[in-house]
Amino acid sequence: MAYQALYRKWRPQTFDDMVGQSAVTHTLKNAISNQKTSHAYLFTGPRGTGKTSAAKVFAKAINCPNQRNGEPCNECEICKGITNGTIGDVIEIDAASNNGVEEIRDIRDKARYAPTQAEYKIYIIDEVHMLSTGAFNALLKTLEEPPQKVIFILATTEPHKIPATIISRTQRFDFRRITSQEIIDRLAYILDQEGIEYEADALSVVARCANGGMRDALSLLDQMISFGDGKVTFEEAIQVSGSLTDDLMIDFVADLQAQKAEEALESLQQLFKMGKEASRLVEEWLEFARDLLVAKQSGEAVGRSERFLQFKDEVDASFLYRFVEALNQTQQEMRFTTKPTISLEVLTIKMAQPQTGATPRAIEAPSSEEVEQLQQQLAQLRQQMAALMQGGSVPSSKPAPPKPVAKAPKASFKPNVAAVNKILMEATKEDIEKVRDLWGDLLSCLTPQQRALMNQAQPVAAGPNGFVMQFMYEHICGLAETTVGFHEEVQGHLERLGGYSGTFVGVTSEQWQQIRSDFVLERKKNKEGEAVSHVTEAPVVEESISEEEQEFKQKVQDTIELFGEEFVQIEE
Repeated sequence: MAYQALYRKWRPQTFDDMVGQSAVTHTLKNAISNQKTSHAYLFTGPRGTGKTSAAKVFAKAINCPNQRNGEPCNECEICKGITNGTIGDVIEIDAASNNGVEEIRDIRDKARYAPTQAEYKIYIIDEVHMLSTGAFNALLKTLEEPPQKVIFILATTEPHKIPATIISRTQRFDFRRITSQEIIDRLAYILDQEGIEYEADALSVVARCANGGMRDALSLLDQMISFGDGKVTFEEAIQVSGSLTDDLMIDFVADLQAQKAEEALESLQQLFKMGKEASRLVEEWLEFARDLLVAKQSGEAVGRSERFLQFKDEVDASFLYRFVEALNQTQQEMRFTTKPTISLEVLTIKMAQPQTGATPRAIEAPSSEEVEQLQQQLAQLRQQMAALMQGGSVPSSKPAPPKPVAKAPKASFKPNVAAVNKILMEATKEDIEKVRDLWGDLLSCLTPQQRALMNQAQPVAAGPNGFVMQFMYEHICGLAETTVGFHEEVQGHLERLGGYSGTFVGVTSEQWQQIRSDFVLERKKNKEGEAVSHVTEAPVVEESISEEEQEFKQKVQDTIELFGEEFVQIEE
């Protein structure tokens, strides 16, 4: 018999064989055993998490004459036929290559005929988001009024591309990414059954590279078995996967923290000579820094070495935060450069330099002298307030001048000012109100990780082709701008929810105030010039600025009347 790939050989044949999807499998088993199945299901989730496998197990279980507790027996002719693909009542369709109206009409017509071998006719449509608009419309009526003994199972990795009218007529099940520990346990079980020797550290490498997908993990494991001639070792796993060892990453990060730029550059050049790609290095370092931060907080480090556990106590959290921000910025710059290696060299030199600029003393406890000084100032202010209330004169003594406060370092994230200004040129109250009305529904459609990025964000201006999203924290704004596919996902949800097709441009709170003020000033200059009289007005933004200026001026005047002009200082 010809060799069969591991991911095919060890594809789950029962719900209990599926890893990491206990909520989904438990619900489906109960529905089958209690005969409360639906006519249509939607399986969503990342690739390799078991969507198609669950659909085939479901098809076997609901048609198996010997099913027990919602599980197929895998011994009867029906189960064997579905597994081998010889039962004509279970039809698998790839929507990527059969995405037209005619194909769906053919399915609709054939669905009217009763099943011939099994009790239920099952249609499994994979990558259903690839269907055209016309094909979705042709499928809609069938899902709304399905024939007897027909069940549709739709599988997709991009549920936001599916019309809401289709989703509302299905039972949706979200398949989550499989954890590293679950992948390691499953791989160890398979290797034990196959009689193949392995090292535990090698399985950790596979789990990290799989990124939550069991199919990717099994495919990579297959490569390692072939490379190692029937054995799976840590060194061979590193070679095949192209990953970095903990030792390499620790040496590099330690040199950066110790400000050893020359040694760090030598380590970087060695990685380039080993054939490591710049984009892959950034991803590996981001994951490494993330694991260090998590380990410092919780002490957990699945699949990491003993040296990693020691190093987490040696590295500063503040350095790791700066490292992550620098990596995110470099990753964004690398998207628009033809020589990404130069960007990494600049990053290395920058991170190995001593940090300049004063840092805030917000968490430093005040000394006894500072407390006493503040108490004296407070007493003087109380005397002055009492004198003002009685109509008397204000004491001539002035409080000690406050100590100069160090300015915070400038933000490293650079917003797309041109894109923001373009949105402001077209901004309308109707568009911003539309986006704000859809905001709650948008957050409910996002994943927990995506909602975490949006928790401290809000839309502040919107036009017909996009909107400005203000973030409270700079690193969150950078993550939102650089996360692959995040813009498209937000745009897809807004278009599906309310027909708004614009995407967002991220800015921090401070950057938004500055950009908005500069925009208004530029508009005023343009209005005064004769040569630019044709420029479109932007009354929404200007009106907002004017109201804020009036409110600020009123507050200043009230403060002067209360304390006196000599005690009021206005800072930009």
